[in-house]
Amino acid sequence: MSKKWTALCAALALTTLCGGAALAAAGDQSDPLVTKSYLDQTVIPDVVSQVETKAAARQNELKNTFSAQIEQYKKDIAAMGTGGGSSASYTLVTLSKGQTMALEVGCEVMLRVGTATVTAGTSPALIDVSTGGTINNGASLTKNHLYMATIADRTIKPTADTVKLLVRGGYKVS
Repeated sequence: MSKKWTALCAALALTTLCGGAALAAAGDQSDPLVTKSYLDQTVIPDVVSQVETKAAARQNELKNTFSAQIEQYKKDIAAMGTGGGSSASYTLVTLSKGQTMALEVGCEVMLRVGTATVTAGTSPALIDVSTGGTINNGASLTKNHLYMATIADRTIKPTADTVKLLVRGGYKVS
């Protein structure tokens, strides 16, 4: 045989041995070879299904929690409307004759409809922010004047059947 032929046979034998070793090392029971079709048809759909199931369960949980919080918020708002409240912006409050509105310190009130008086144990009863003056116990509120309670235990009493006030701050209706 010629040297070329011997070299060719040796190269072929070496390639066969290396290729067989590579195939043997490519996958076995402890380190299996995974095909793309197995990933596409089995693994990925299973993972997607598990993620969708967990996401749906979490979505339902959040929906129930959010619904409960909305219901509690509605109850809190309803409770404020029936007996008092506190507002960072002006709120329209309607009083009927016989009701009273107790003002917390810092509460602002503006008479819009009807007539009402202020009751206080000390003077001044309220600060008239519109004029820069004060009003005392028993005085009538002037429509469209802004009043502020700077001392505790100030109350507004309607003298008309229906009184509407714009209120900002803490108050209690009884």
